[in-house]
Amino acid sequence: MDKTSKKIICVIQSEGRKHDYRLFKESKTYIHETIKAQVDTGYQGLQKKHLNTEIPKKRSKKNPLTKVDKKENQRISSSRVTVENVIRSIKIFRIIAEKYRNRRKRFTLRLNLIAGIYNYQL
Repeated sequence: MDKTSKKIICVIQSEGRKHDYRLFKESKTYIHETIKAQVDTGYQGLQKKHLNTEIPKKRSKKNPLTKVDKKENQRISSSRVTVENVIRSIKIFRIIAEKYRNRRKRFTLRLNLIAGIYNYQL
């Protein structure tokens, strides 16, 4: 997604349930070192491959978050809110929010058409 225009640039899909980071690895998408990647906690491990990655810190019982960590998580979340709103807009069409009960061959076509409709709406 392009943050300035809020248009969907690329859509990745797979058969069945797959974790976000696994989908990213299988897509073999390359992120240049100078680009800052702001991702959610579904991409744990990306910071090992791409050093310029921002992931919110998780808390645990033994290690609660400090005030600095909470501020950093809030900063990351506030910049990612536009991405989450675009995902919400696609889920309104119910193609990725619920189980797809149609022909699998046409799923990618329909998902790209929905992304196109969303981009056209902007």
